[in-house]
Amino acid sequence: VGAGITEVRIAVLDPNPNVAGGGVQALEEAGVRVRVGEGEKRAKLLMESYLKYVREGMPFVTAKFAMSLDGKIATHTGDSKWISGDKARWAVHGIRQVSDAIMVGINTVVADNPQLTARDERGRPRDRQPLRVIVDSRGRTPVNARMMSEPGETLVAVSTASPEVRGSLSEAGVKVVEAAADDGSVDLTALMRHLAVEQSVTSLCVEGGASILGSLFDHGLVDKVIAFVAPTIIGGGDAPSPVGGEGVEQMGDAIRLERVKWDRYGRDMAITGYC
Repeated sequence: VGAGITEVRIAVLDPNPNVAGGGVQALEEAGVRVRVGEGEKRAKLLMESYLKYVREGMPFVTAKFAMSLDGKIATHTGDSKWISGDKARWAVHGIRQVSDAIMVGINTVVADNPQLTARDERGRPRDRQPLRVIVDSRGRTPVNARMMSEPGETLVAVSTASPEVRGSLSEAGVKVVEAAADDGSVDLTALMRHLAVEQSVTSLCVEGGASILGSLFDHGLVDKVIAFVAPTIIGGGDAPSPVGGEGVEQMGDAIRLERVKWDRYGRDMAITGYC
């Protein structure tokens, strides 16, 4: 107003109730023309995590996994390095970089001992690291796991872990959060609300394994899917697939992604869609 601007164009109004269009009102009362909606579709895509966070008090959840052409995430012996190529893996680090938190289940931690960091193409940790979230009902996360010596913070969600286990994790610098479901597992909905309210997590990338991804899909907690598909055949009836859980009984109940797009990373394809 003081600069004499006569027209302002706004893509999306902030849904935060603390704002509630007050900026538009102030501009219009000062005689500034305001147009709302130009570039709205693109703006909402850029703001998708924030919009859900403000409206629902929950983080925007992206399920990310890499699988072979025949739908496997590892061989029947558990070997999973590497299904996708370098370009796809660096794309994943880019996803981590823009996420507030990354989540895996305890089985992934025990089997792969991952670093769970965002790194550049030289393998160096980036300055900004997402919060690492481990879903670990009994507190089996090793205090000497690789991630413990990596930059960034780690949070372990437990349900039935003993006070001794929780104490050892806390001594290792880990944030321990209790979120118990009736069946002794971690209450994922309660965990999501804790991440939003207590940790200010607006965007969460879930990287597996099959059990945690299946549970999230079963509870309707996934907003977006990014699936990297490698032109590789693994085979094996016992080789694991990316999504476990209860699943659906009828094909008509299957989750069918919307707004689907395909991107290529070297030999691999990434399929992105919304639940």
